[in-house]
Amino acid sequence: MLTRAPASCPHDDASPRHDWTPREATALYQLPFNDLLFRAASVHRACFDPNKVQKSRLLSIKTGGCAEDCGYCSQSAHHPSGLKASKLMEVERVLSEARKAKAGGATRYCMGAAWREPKARDMDAIVAMVEGVKAMGMETCMTLGMLTDEDIGRLKHAGLDYYNHNIDTSERYYSEIIKTRTFADRLDTLARVREAGMKVCSGGIVGMGETADDRVDMLVTLANLEEHPESVPINMLIAIPGTPLENTTPIDPIEFVRTIAVARIMMPRSFVRLSAGRTEMTDELQALCFFAGANSIFVGDTLLTADNPGEDKDAALFRRLGIEGLESEHDRHTTGHAQGEEAPAGRSGCNGHARSA
Repeated sequence: MLTRAPASCPHDDASPRHDWTPREATALYQLPFNDLLFRAASVHRACFDPNKVQKSRLLSIKTGGCAEDCGYCSQSAHHPSGLKASKLMEVERVLSEARKAKAGGATRYCMGAAWREPKARDMDAIVAMVEGVKAMGMETCMTLGMLTDEDIGRLKHAGLDYYNHNIDTSERYYSEIIKTRTFADRLDTLARVREAGMKVCSGGIVGMGETADDRVDMLVTLANLEEHPESVPINMLIAIPGTPLENTTPIDPIEFVRTIAVARIMMPRSFVRLSAGRTEMTDELQALCFFAGANSIFVGDTLLTADNPGEDKDAALFRRLGIEGLESEHDRHTTGHAQGEEAPAGRSGCNGHARSA
């Protein structure tokens, strides 16, 4: 939760909508670049402190050997990427890594497992991980593939804050990337997680050979959900050797910034995460993304199995840009009570003085 004075916003962009048409979204995407950035930055300032960025940490709790055939992923058993499969990590090891993440300034801890869905025998350990991280005062997020209703109930009862399940791309292009799971499967999982009362983290990957229309359609799908995802990760493809997409031409940086900006405008209250691919981005490109409305990153040297810039490099960039890490809601309440003050309450609207993360 953060507190700030609201700014004016053109075109009433700060009011969330769920009825976007592809034509409207395409018109946004095709605006002159400076006009698009101005509009996105105005929305961002109306809803968030523009100089605060959420820092999350992502840990692979079960690596490789996944039965899915996602064309971008080195963890798929279908691809000769050379990645060795591992078993589910021990609970205490996960919690030890979480303590390090919290000490490094992370306020959300995300745990990912490479499989189609969790097995019943693994759920006790997964629940213990959620409960342990939650007890540290960090927000918890899991990405475990598809879930049964029983799995969802156990995760909710354990206190899981967010469930990550990306839609990856447009419905039209989806079958070009993945054939072992349908686009509808992903939407069904998101709907059942939301129905259980958990928050949703869902975005996609750009630079997989899709068109600009595919990027727009992906954002339209997310923005037209009954509730916007609270977190929207936008990943730049990491072309990993051994995967079907290893020789894909990188996305143009300006097109990537456009995607960030349109995501901010269409989902004004969501955290837009500058996710995978930051090792290939210049500081200037990242700065443009922050200006366009990205306000969340993953910190640490690794991102599941791929490289990440590392905390020292991120800290140096934040200092140059005058950006600070965003405190978690738990820490804000703890600080307020320790000082004998009432922590500010969050409000759901962009034009309020506080917003709950």
